[in-house]
Amino acid sequence: MGEVPFNRPRLIGTEHRYVDEAIATGKISGNGIFAARCTAWLRARVGAPAAFLTPSCTAALEMAAILADLGPGDEVIVPTFTFVSTANAFAARGATPVFVDADARTLNLDPAAVARAITPRTRAIVVMHYGGVACEMDAIAALAARHRLLVIEDAAHALPAALNGRPLGSIGQLATFSFHETKNIQCGEGGALVVNDPSFVARAEVVQEKGTNRSAMFRGETDRYTWLDLGSSYLLSEVSAAFLWAQMEEADATTAERRRIWSLYHEAFVDLEQAGLVQRPSVPPGCEHSGHLYYLLLADEHERDGLIDALARAGVHATSHYVPLGSSPAGRRYGREPEPAHVAEALSRRLVRLPLWVGMESADVGRVIEGVRDALAARLLHHA
Repeated sequence: MGEVPFNRPRLIGTEHRYVDEAIATGKISGNGIFAARCTAWLRARVGAPAAFLTPSCTAALEMAAILADLGPGDEVIVPTFTFVSTANAFAARGATPVFVDADARTLNLDPAAVARAITPRTRAIVVMHYGGVACEMDAIAALAARHRLLVIEDAAHALPAALNGRPLGSIGQLATFSFHETKNIQCGEGGALVVNDPSFVARAEVVQEKGTNRSAMFRGETDRYTWLDLGSSYLLSEVSAAFLWAQMEEADATTAERRRIWSLYHEAFVDLEQAGLVQRPSVPPGCEHSGHLYYLLLADEHERDGLIDALARAGVHATSHYVPLGSSPAGRRYGREPEPAHVAEALSRRLVRLPLWVGMESADVGRVIEGVRDALAARLLHHA
């Protein structure tokens, strides 16, 4: 019996054919026919006026930081419980990430903590929809409107997911997505910037093309291109876009299967939560999650590590998740934490992520569930 890996990227089966088609066009550097298909799909799914494929979600966040004109002296509110890129992209522009604590129910940033962190230097609020479960966007949007701040959605986990029927990634002025191999829709490494505010569209095209009007030249709007703005090489190659298009064609089926596995886990651990042994993910009313990940919260770090070790002995690869950025060496160097992030620090010590990928057989899911239950069996009997 082999191991159950933490992740295994799904292959649709048409990736090779589409990559061959992309190569045959003679244009593989980016923004070719497959990029056009992918960005049209994104615009339709999110309801946005523009979308740009990027080499990663990190690159998309860097584009957002440039478009927001952030620099030294500016502050950007970010969740402390998130992946490093959520803050790194803005710190790289010289802005100061201001780390706020998490909501213990959803693991998303706490709107009350956001409100307390706003200063005259605040220019933007960056949200990250953890596990594809929406942040409290009504509260965030109200704060942003009151203080005239940009809202940037890090929707790396959130394609496709929604809040009250509205796609995540459609609420902020700018939003970013990830197509890393661990995500629902993937091309190994890739991402996208979605622009919901039309005033950013023209400049985003320039930023994506190294700060030049190269795209306009390709359209015949100018006879040669020149440097107009800050930018970098933010194009996803056409080969990767072709691979991604195969994934997008099957996005609904992929998401349905991930949600099915998510639900099997969720139902299997009801009694463990009732006994107070674990805390399952919370999905508030109105949230349609993406099925991106499934986690359990244990009582403390000792029990978290014990469960991970027990699963490893059973051939199941589980893992923990983020160390809060505000307490990291780089977070202390480049950012600031206006108040202790007690919730996020506790979450970091308690969280276990379970394997979840399309292609898991029933036996694989059963082994994970059995491994969790076996590891907690003695305590469950004690609570019975």
